[in-house]
Amino acid sequence: MDTNKLRTVFPETTVLKRRNIVDLFKSANTPSFLRDWILRRKANASGEIPDPGALGDYIRTIIPAQKETLTIQGEAREGESRKFLAKIDIVFDPKTDRYTFEIADLGLTHAQTLIEDYIWERIRGEVERTAGGWGLVRLGYAPPSAQNARDGRFTLLSYKSFRPYAIDLSAFREARHAFDVEEWIDVLLGAIDLNPAGYADLRQKHTLLTRLLPFVEPRLNLIELAPKGTGKSYLFGQVGKYGWLVSGGVLTRAKMFYDLARRHRGLVATHDFVALDEIQSMRFPEIGEMQGALKAYMESGEATFGTVQVTGEAGILLLGNIDIERQRSDVDMFLGLPSIFHESALLDRFHGFIRGIDIPRMTPALRADGWALNTEYFCEIMHLLRADTLAYRAVVEDLVEYPKTADTRDTEAVLRIATAYLKLLFPHACVTGVVAPEAFRRHCLEPAVAMRTTIRRQLQILDPKEFGGKEMAPYAVRG
Repeated sequence: MDTNKLRTVFPETTVLKRRNIVDLFKSANTPSFLRDWILRRKANASGEIPDPGALGDYIRTIIPAQKETLTIQGEAREGESRKFLAKIDIVFDPKTDRYTFEIADLGLTHAQTLIEDYIWERIRGEVERTAGGWGLVRLGYAPPSAQNARDGRFTLLSYKSFRPYAIDLSAFREARHAFDVEEWIDVLLGAIDLNPAGYADLRQKHTLLTRLLPFVEPRLNLIELAPKGTGKSYLFGQVGKYGWLVSGGVLTRAKMFYDLARRHRGLVATHDFVALDEIQSMRFPEIGEMQGALKAYMESGEATFGTVQVTGEAGILLLGNIDIERQRSDVDMFLGLPSIFHESALLDRFHGFIRGIDIPRMTPALRADGWALNTEYFCEIMHLLRADTLAYRAVVEDLVEYPKTADTRDTEAVLRIATAYLKLLFPHACVTGVVAPEAFRRHCLEPAVAMRTTIRRQLQILDPKEFGGKEMAPYAVRG
């Protein structure tokens, strides 16, 4: 990568990602988007960190570890609380007529907290759509009353959503003109903490960036079953602040969609994507109910529970490990998945399959170690690109031709994936005529068709009576 060119085109939004410094943040389990914000604040004019020890102290202060829970609680109780960065979840409890919050990393639960009404009025604009998220927090404490000696609560004195950049999407689009597509792919890899020089070829790079498609396209549902150690959990859990990673364990309909008892919206209503990691070990106690909710939501973005209709823009991702010998579309790759996913009607609603076999295991050589695009800035860009779906989709519709007899779900999947690729690789192509047809075919359309073809082949194996002999229609770029 031409570092000078990168820094010239993005003078304010690049950061020096030295591996030894990045490791300080990893040891503190700091998400990448927070790390790059701190690096920008603490680096000298040349991008270097002059005192790594002082940086470590600052990280521990601004992002307290769970072992500091008692210290943080004590400071709040004594009226000496500091501001710190944390991921917060906010709900309204109709039984008590109060707003409460949870900071899971510090062990603070909704049963221990309270947001007083005057604070809620002050912060509601920051949190109503997202129900919290990462922000700058300061805690207080409301001691037990004389009437109820057990009603002491930690309170929220202030909250500011973590949005440190004023993002100009038009400037980002204009910057794309300075790079050819292979250079741009390298820019994007650096933005997610990867070293482009460590990959064997363009195919590996392109496949890895496929994981970013749900970051830029609403309700894009993908599956990745890959060998262990390829970085799935890191990307979906540490790089983006608008998504949610659920790893193994139990997942209920209430958590995913809507909690009727608490009148609380679930993950799909408040996030850009929900990634179900370690899917082979995940348990679903309400299989029929969850299956129905997933099918309804993945089809239309809506699901109804009682009299409540839940809508969302989150894509659903299944992430799991699979032996390399089963990474073939002509065998049942879903054999080890929970029974809930052994239904063709549900599988058909996934748009595409990411070929994890094309992504190498992580090694030090694949980690960024130099100037790269700021992860926090890039995450905000991807989030903003989700809002421009109609413009990019119109470009794709102009470029792609297919027979009228093509399966509706196949067509929607191909066009949706191609639109996401267009946003990611050609963000300046939001009007027809900007991207060359051949470049679109190679980097957007053909990969989209391949991803959906894998889903169709798995449908043929899972339900040969319904899908046997039904092949994908031809999709081509208009001449």
